[in-house]
Amino acid sequence: MKISVKNFNVMICDRQEIKNFIETWHYSKNINGLHSSYCFKLLDKEKIIGAMIYGKIGMANVWKKYVEKEEDLIELRRLCCIDETPKNTESYFIGFTLRWLKKNTKIKKIISYADTNYSHTGTIYKASNFKYLGLTNKGRVIIYNNKLYHDKTIRTKYNGKLKPYAAKIKTALEKGLAYYKQTTGKHIYIYEL
Repeated sequence: MKISVKNFNVMICDRQEIKNFIETWHYSKNINGLHSSYCFKLLDKEKIIGAMIYGKIGMANVWKKYVEKEEDLIELRRLCCIDETPKNTESYFIGFTLRWLKKNTKIKKIISYADTNYSHTGTIYKASNFKYLGLTNKGRVIIYNNKLYHDKTIRTKYNGKLKPYAAKIKTALEKGLAYYKQTTGKHIYIYEL
C-alpha cells in the first residue's frame, strides 16, 4: 500500500522533542544558538519523521529590508525529514506550518535560505510558493566535530558571559581543533502570510 502524506500528522512541539532528530537528519547537525519561536514535528503514527524550527532571524537587522517591525518577520531555521518519505512530504509539512502561523500569530513574512555549499537551490521553497530574492553575500562558518557553526557563535553571550558552547568552540579554534571555512552565498526566499 502506498503511503500518502495525508496520513501524517503535524504537531507543534517543544524544541527538546526534536533536537536529537534535527541533529541526526539536518545537514548542519546542530541547533545551538538558534532562537526557537515555533517548533513542529511531523509524525507517521507515533514516529517522528520530520522536524521544523521557526525562530528569530539569524542576522541582525536583516528584518529592516523586508518588514516595518522585527516581530513581523520570522525565519524558517531548520527543516528536515527522514529519507524514506513520499514525494511532497516537505511541501505538505511547510504548508501546514504556514497555515498554522497565519492563523495563530501576527507574523507577516517568513524568510528562509537554501545553502549553496550543500548544492541546495531552494526547490522545496519554490514548491511551497516562496518568492526568490537572490543570493546573500559570501561568508564563513566554523567547523568543529563535523558540525557547522555560524562564525558569530564564538561571540554568543548570556548575561554578559560567553555561553558554554561558545566558549568551547572558541577554545577549540584557539587550539586548532576547529577551523573556519569560506562559504558561498545562500539563496534567499520569502513567503508572505
